Amino acid sequence: MINNNDNDNNKITIRNLFTNNLPQSIRIVILMMLVTGIGYPVLLSFIGTITLPFQSQGSLIIWNGQVIGSELLAQEFSSPQFFHSRPATDSASIVDPHITPESAYKQISNVSKATGIRENVLKTIIDLNIERNKVSNLIVFAPNFVNVLAVNLELVNQYPEIYSKSTELDSVKNIGIT
Repeated sequence: MINNNDNDNNKITIRNLFTNNLPQSIRIVILMMLVTGIGYPVLLSFIGTITLPFQSQGSLIIWNGQVIGSELLAQEFSSPQFFHSRPATDSASIVDPHITPESAYKQISNVSKATGIRENVLKTIIDLNIERNKVSNLIVFAPNFVNVLAVNLELVNQYPEIYSKSTELDSVKNIGIT
C-alpha cells in the first residue's frame, strides 16, 4: 500500500521550484551580468591598449600638439583648397574617411585651381596615399582607397606657404575641417 504522505512529500510544486531555485538563479544572473557586462569589456580594453595602443585610442591624428581628427572617421573639409570626402549618399556610412582613387582624381583640377599646385603633383600625392584594405578582405578583392585627411595633411606639410594664407588656418583646429 502506498502511503499518501510520501506522495505529498514527493510532489513538486511551482512554489517549491521558485523558493528553492530563485535565489540561486538570481545569483547566477548577477554573476553573468558582471562577467559579460563589465569584466569581459574591461579585459578586452586592457588587452587592446597593450597590444594595439594607437588603434585602441581611436587612431587620433595630432597636429601641432592638438588632436585634429582620426584616421577612422571622415572629416568635413569646406575649403576648395582641400580634397573632400564623399557625400553621405555615396557611402554606406557618413563617417567613412576614405574615397576611391577615382574620386580623388576627379577633385584634382578644383584643388589645383584653388591652390596653384600643378595637377601632376596632386596626382602623385594621391598615388602615394593609395591603400588597400587587406585585413577585412582577401587581397584579391581588396578595393583601393585614399584617406582624405592624410592627403590633405600631406598637402599642408608640403605647401605651408599656400595653406598658411588660408583664412581657415587661423588656428590649428581649422585647417579646413569644419
